[in-house]
Amino acid sequence: MSDGPGDTAAGVSAGVRTSASILHVDMDSFFVSVELLDRPELRGLPVAAAHDTVRSVVSSASYEARRFGVRSAMPVARAKQLCPQLVLVPPTFEKYRRASREVMAIFEEFTPLVEPLSIDEAFLDVAGSVRLFGEPGEIARRLRERIRERTGLPASVGLAGTKFVAKLASQRAKPDGVLEIPPARTLEFLHPLPVEAMWGVGRATAGALQARAIRTVADLAREPLPSLERIVGPANARRLHELANGRDARRIETSRVEKSIGHEETFANDERDARVLHRELLRLATRTGERLRAADAEARTVSIKVRWENFDTVTRSRTLPEATNSSQRIYRTAVELFETLGAAGRPVRLIGVRAEQLLAAGSDAAALWSDDEDWRAVDQAVDEVRDRFGASGVRPASLLRERDEIVDPRSLQPPA
Repeated sequence: MSDGPGDTAAGVSAGVRTSASILHVDMDSFFVSVELLDRPELRGLPVAAAHDTVRSVVSSASYEARRFGVRSAMPVARAKQLCPQLVLVPPTFEKYRRASREVMAIFEEFTPLVEPLSIDEAFLDVAGSVRLFGEPGEIARRLRERIRERTGLPASVGLAGTKFVAKLASQRAKPDGVLEIPPARTLEFLHPLPVEAMWGVGRATAGALQARAIRTVADLAREPLPSLERIVGPANARRLHELANGRDARRIETSRVEKSIGHEETFANDERDARVLHRELLRLATRTGERLRAADAEARTVSIKVRWENFDTVTRSRTLPEATNSSQRIYRTAVELFETLGAAGRPVRLIGVRAEQLLAAGSDAAALWSDDEDWRAVDQAVDEVRDRFGASGVRPASLLRERDEIVDPRSLQPPA
C-alpha cells in the first residue's frame, strides 16, 4: 500500500488505520504445547498441564481435552470427571518462560513495536514493516511459520485496525490459524457477537445488559449512552460504547510499568491455624518486598486477599503514610488487615499479599522521615546475602519450616 499525504506509516493515515496492521498473536495451549515438545507420544491425546493434587487447577488444556469441556482454571477433580482419560503433566514454569523469551524475540524480528500482554500473547504494530516483509497478512503468515520452525510451537494470529478487534480475531482463528478483519469490515465482524465477547463484560454485567434486551454488540452500539450509563456506570458505558462502535484509540505500548507486585498461594487443605496463616503472610510479604526492591520501586498501598473454604473471596487494603518496600512494613500491615476480618478460626483456602500504587524508590517526599530505616538496613543486608548465595541464603527463622504439605505445589513455583 502506497503512502498518501499525511501518512505517518504504511497503512496509517491521519491516525486512522486503512489496513489491518495491528496483530494479536496468541500461542495455542501454550503450556501443554511446550510440554509436548518433550513428550511427543502424547500428541493427539487429551492433555492438561496441572499438578495431580486435591487443590490443583488446570493451567492449560490441549484442544483434545477441550472437546470434553476441560478448561484453564478448572479444578483438576472436575476435569477428570469430564475426561477420565485426561493425561496430567506437571507444569514446568521455567520451560514456559524460556519458550516465551524465544517467541518474543521472533516478534521483534518483524517490528520493534511489541506489547507483551502475558507469557504467551502480545500485540504487534506492523504498519511500518510492510516494505520489508509485505502486507500484514503476509507478515502474519511468515511470523507463524518462523515460530513453528524455531520453536515447534503453534500460534494463532488476529489482524485488525484496532487492538480490541485483533484480540477477538485471534480467538476466532484458533487453533493455529490466521483471521484478518479489514478496518472497513470491523462493524460487520463485531455486531453479530454476543455482549459477552466485549472486553470487561463478565457474568454480572452481561446479566444486567441482557435484562435490558441488550444481547449483541449491535444492541450495545445502538443503546443511547445515557441509558447505558444507568446500567453499567459512566466509565464502563463510554468504554463499551466506543468499542461496540469499532473505536479503540489505544496504541501499542512497548514499555509496561507494573501497577502492582504481589504473591498468593492456595493451601493444600483449608487452614485455620493463625500461626500458620501469619507465617505465610510473612513469606508472601518477604517475596513481595524483595521484588519491589529488585525493581527499585516502593508501594503506597498494601492489600491482602483471602478466599474462604466456600470460595467467597474478600480483599482489604490500606494506604500507608509513606511509600515503602520494607518486607517487615508490608508484613505488619498485612497482618493488621487480616485481623480486621475478625475471622479467627475460620478455614482459609487461599491467601495473598500485594503492593499497589507503585512509585520509583525514593520519589515519595514523605518517606524522608520514614520509620522504616532500621528495617531497610536489614532488608539491604538480606538482599546482599541473597544475591551472593541465592534465594535460600538467608530468611526469617519462622520460615525455615518445610511447607510442601501445607501449600498447594503450584504455589511453590516462582511467579510467571
